[in-house]
Amino acid sequence: MGIDKSAAFACYPRMEWLGIPFDWRTLATFAVLGLHYALVIAVIFRVLVRDQMEPVVRLSWVMLIALIPVLGVIVYLLFGEIRLNRAKGRKMQNVRNQLTALWEANNISHGSAHEAATSFAMGTATSDFVPVTDNRLTMLPQGDAMMDDMIAAIDGATDTVHILFYIWLPDTIGTRMVQAVSNAARRGVTCRVLVDALGSRLLIGSKHWKAMRAAGVRLHRAFPFRNPLVEVLFQRVDLRNHRKVVVVDNHISWIGRRNCADEAFAIKRRYAPWIDILMRVEGPLVRQMQAVFIADWMLYDDDAPVDLLVAPQPHFPPEDDGPVVATGTTGQVIASGPSQSQIGIADTLIAMCYAARRRLTATTPYYLPDPALHQALLAAARRGVDVTLVLPKRNDSWIIAAASRSLYPTLLAAGVKILEYEGGLLHAKIMTVDGMLSIVGSANLDRRSFDLNYECNILMDSPEVADMLDERQAIYLQNCKPVTLADVARWPTWRKVYHNLVALAGPLL
Repeated sequence: MGIDKSAAFACYPRMEWLGIPFDWRTLATFAVLGLHYALVIAVIFRVLVRDQMEPVVRLSWVMLIALIPVLGVIVYLLFGEIRLNRAKGRKMQNVRNQLTALWEANNISHGSAHEAATSFAMGTATSDFVPVTDNRLTMLPQGDAMMDDMIAAIDGATDTVHILFYIWLPDTIGTRMVQAVSNAARRGVTCRVLVDALGSRLLIGSKHWKAMRAAGVRLHRAFPFRNPLVEVLFQRVDLRNHRKVVVVDNHISWIGRRNCADEAFAIKRRYAPWIDILMRVEGPLVRQMQAVFIADWMLYDDDAPVDLLVAPQPHFPPEDDGPVVATGTTGQVIASGPSQSQIGIADTLIAMCYAARRRLTATTPYYLPDPALHQALLAAARRGVDVTLVLPKRNDSWIIAAASRSLYPTLLAAGVKILEYEGGLLHAKIMTVDGMLSIVGSANLDRRSFDLNYECNILMDSPEVADMLDERQAIYLQNCKPVTLADVARWPTWRKVYHNLVALAGPLL
């Protein structure tokens, strides 16, 4: 038999306050509202007492929490803080402490020009690596052919193959890589593969993942989603390993932005072709790339070949210098991530901007930097540096595209040249300064790369490498259309409002 709630509460006297009748429903409503506002105040207080948060980011979170009931609190609790599982955080620190001594034992600092010294110092503060010289870098061709060099090296491997990709797809390039690694494992080569659990989920769920395991390849997933509903209570669920590291036999590596996927990029075909860059690396820099892989591997597997970090450095075979080869290069690996240092890749990029005296060219698919880097680019242009920013016209992230374009008027007014690439999604990440200093790798010029992703770049002080990268960027420019202040002035009002409205969330992206 049902219970008449009105009758059940009839024994309680009705109260009035300022003419408002109070019964059990009213009391319940006020209790819920009270709890909600108490939670809002508590979370806002949490935002206000946090250290090392930019004022604009702090203000954005306070406004979101205060103005959007319930949802604002939930979004902050999920994405407002860079939280790592405590056990994983402790293990990351232990791994770093264990390997730092080995890194320092192999680090032999080499002098660089004054313009590069500050940038290298920032890189060292980020990941403890110092600049090392006597490296050889080879520019690989555009398109899917660039991956042939990597696959051929794996086919010829005799000792170890270490692979870390953010995205590895089961497409043509992806399956060729699977076959090469599997064959290497079958002939006795020790093969270790680490992929991001989100970016490479299609490969992980395919027959190819099982085939590699059956062949003897050691496999792990970075930041796996074992139980998202539980893990969200202990760490951010959107932290990703965005690095691309491949090291073969401890003496060949590659740097660039290329994932293990076809240029057609099946999962986002409408934006194809995806234009990336890849360079083969030989010399002491390979040992630093190896250290990055081993540090990440040790988070998931105690079987880590740390002895490779102190093995004698092999000499690469002599080869005539050519238009795509640079020898004697001084460089430094910069591995950044939210758990590694308060200094990040953005600080190195800022130092490069302030070192520029004549020319600075930056290529990136996503431009949404923190205010310091944005101001550094503006300052370079205002003091007469020829600053060129190359971005894709069609972007797979509509949020980043809109927020980026909200910055166009300021950039153009300062004298920055903006060119939009029209031949697909330009996905390379390159910055060159004065034909001498250059950086290439996985990090975009956006907050996600700076604050949330684990990234890996190489900073180089070499006119030969800078020329190679400038020549590649010149090829991109052939398919670009410049954006001018007149073009921006012709944008309809609704488009300006749209860009600026999306940009309000920029500090939180």
